[in-house]
Amino acid sequence: MSLAATVGWSAWAALSGTPPPLDRELDAARPTHATVMFGTNDIQSRNLDRYGDNLLTIVDRLLARGVIPHLTAVPPRDDDPAADAWVDRYNAVSRAVAQSRGVPFIDLHRELVGLPSHGVGADGIHLNVYTAGGAARGCVFSAAGLRYGHNVRNLLTIQSLDRALAVTARGGAAPDPSAPRMQGDGSLAAPIEVPSLPFVDVRDTSRGGFSRVDRYPGCASSADESGPEFLYRLALTRATTVRAVVVSRPGVDVDIHALTGAATGAACVARDDRSVRVNLGPGTHYFSLDTYVSAGRPRVGEFIVALLAE
Repeated sequence: MSLAATVGWSAWAALSGTPPPLDRELDAARPTHATVMFGTNDIQSRNLDRYGDNLLTIVDRLLARGVIPHLTAVPPRDDDPAADAWVDRYNAVSRAVAQSRGVPFIDLHRELVGLPSHGVGADGIHLNVYTAGGAARGCVFSAAGLRYGHNVRNLLTIQSLDRALAVTARGGAAPDPSAPRMQGDGSLAAPIEVPSLPFVDVRDTSRGGFSRVDRYPGCASSADESGPEFLYRLALTRATTVRAVVVSRPGVDVDIHALTGAATGAACVARDDRSVRVNLGPGTHYFSLDTYVSAGRPRVGEFIVALLAE
């Protein structure tokens, strides 16, 4: 029985207590790989900052112990449309954490949405499972078995572990070609290019960024944003509603600003310290992730940004 995976838990629960369940699990099992799937219960709090911070902490702690995490996207929330509206945001944070730390990400949500009932049971939350002969059979990978959520998750997890072990245990070559590198450095001269939506990234304004935009009068804001910023450029060929989300670590205050037509504070059309939803027409748009300055101190640090089409 797992010490760090319990019914009803959110990500924070695995880190709570002394010693926390995550450390107790690692001490007991001494694994080299770990599957990590939190988010379904975290959605109840609608607190992406807390979720992102906890997930980054879990992944960093696993890596520090020599354990490779395999992060898994959460399924649809068919029990509650309001909760389901947050699923893509939580999965984007999970994808960004995996991307930033260079660890596997299992897009379970993508594989479930085409299944009957999205691969979840009558409660609309928990994965369903193939049954035969009156018994649940979660590792039947036939066409019939793979119409059920647990069977799909088990297969994807086995495949992810096999791909990782082919390199770490069997000395094989990396199973995938190198991903395209992001273009741009986040400056006014060379914004980071957003090739498509959804898009996620993780940066740290204590280690980089540019201090070229200090105020955003286009959004009627007098906030001091003179700390370092990273600028992202999005070119659209058609009108799109974009949800932009920023997740900051504790003590960090990086705000998100949507700019239309030009990378200037005067071109700001929406800003917030967590999330903005903007209707953007065809053309070039920018998102500035800028560090707030409080009492003369820039609140610099690591942040996650996610851009989603809604």
